[in-house]
Formats: sequence, structure tokens, C-alpha cells
Amino acid sequence: MLRVENLTKIYPNGTLALKNVSFEVADGEFMAVIGLSGSGKSTLLRCINRLIEPTSGKIYWDDIDITAAKGAEIRKIRRQIGMVFQQFNLVKRSSVFTNVMSGRLGYLDTIPSLLHIFSAQDRARALANLEQVGLSDKIHVRVDSLSGGQQQRVGIARALMQEPRLMLADEPVASLDPVLAHSILKYLEQLNKERGITVLCSLHFLDLVHRYATRAIALKDGEIVFKGFPQEIDDQQFKAIYGQEAERVSII
Repeated sequence: MLRVENLTKIYPNGTLALKNVSFEVADGEFMAVIGLSGSGKSTLLRCINRLIEPTSGKIYWDDIDITAAKGAEIRKIRRQIGMVFQQFNLVKRSSVFTNVMSGRLGYLDTIPSLLHIFSAQDRARALANLEQVGLSDKIHVRVDSLSGGQQQRVGIARALMQEPRLMLADEPVASLDPVLAHSILKYLEQLNKERGITVLCSLHFLDLVHRYATRAIALKDGEIVFKGFPQEIDDQQFKAIYGQEAERVSII
């Protein structure tokens, strides 16, 4: 279980990104984080895996305090937490295989990681993960020759190399068209249901939240303004999350 307690993040310039955020994500859930741009969604996800240091509050993973972990302990925790980024964060001039294998570096000792020396087992794992996301035929192709949707699937395969129990997806479909958005979320849903990977995914469109999420939280100005099932977000709550002038938009 992931448990966040009174999480606050204030950036050096004084921006209050998160304020006393508390929630829980049970094992095997697919939880959506919704809210306007700048509401704190990305900051929240990056605090969970310590890409950003929280100002105060606690984050627990299986009752281990992530916020207190250091050195080898934080590296061990990060192995269990995969990350999928909005802008893919791939090495564009490298091959699909090289990018996917980079997800295994956290398991290697210093010298093998620097030299990119991987075992036969790790190579087989990479092939299996590429098969999972339908890219086994692209293994030796340069990433910058792929479409946006294919690049995001490479990002998912890379995250799977960590053998994660929790997947953080930071606006994974924000730069994709509607058809590709559903394609990527279906892969995450498949991993959630077939492998039992817990998913915490930030999204903009409510119809995607209704389709894929089991529960949702909403952030506004760094504070939680909704917790519950997606179907419970009525017009009044929608306005509270997105503002009085907001209109519901469907992505089919």
C-alpha cells in the first residue's frame, strides 16, 4: 500500500505546489490524479519516488518511510516504482533495445552499469517487455524514428525492466491524439490487471478517468478537493476541480 500523509512542497521561489496532501492507494488499484495544469499533479508523483524532495509530510510504501530513505535504501525502493513520463524521456538517438535496457541499471553494480553489461536473463526480460507492448519488431530501430505512441510504449517497457509493483504515470497521454491515448492507457490497464501492478496516473480528461481508473483524487492549487470513485464527480464537483467556466470535453 502507498500512503501519503500531509505532504507539502514549497519550491525555492516560494511556490506552494502541494499543501497537506493525504491519501492512500491500495495494492492493485488504478488511481487517477486529476486537476488543471499547475495543480500539483506532477509534483506529487515526483515526490513519491523522490525525484523531487518534499518540504514536509510523509510517504509510506509498504509501511517504509520513503521520505526518510537514503542511499542504498532509496535505490532499493525505486526499483519497485516505475515511472512513465509525459515527454517520454528517452535517448532519441539510441535504439529501442538500449533505451529499454536502461531501466535495468538500478539492479547492476557500478562497473557493469557504466559499461552497460547485461546478463542473458536481462536481455530476455527486455524482449518479453517489448513483446508486452507490441514492439518486438522495433528492437533495433532508433527511437527518434518512432511515432509518439510507440515512444511512450518504449517508456513503459523501460519502466517494466525494474519489475515494479507501483507504476507512476505522469500525464502519459497528454501529447498523444485520442486513439493513441486509449492505446497507451490500455497497456497500463493490462499491466494493472494481469501483473497486479498498482498504477497512479495523472490525467486531464474525465472520460479517460471513468474508463480506466478504479478511484480518483483531484488537486486544485496543491490541495485535494476530491477523493472517491470517478462516477461520483458530478457537475458541481467538476466545477470545483476545474473552475466555474470549465466545460466537460470528451476524448473519444
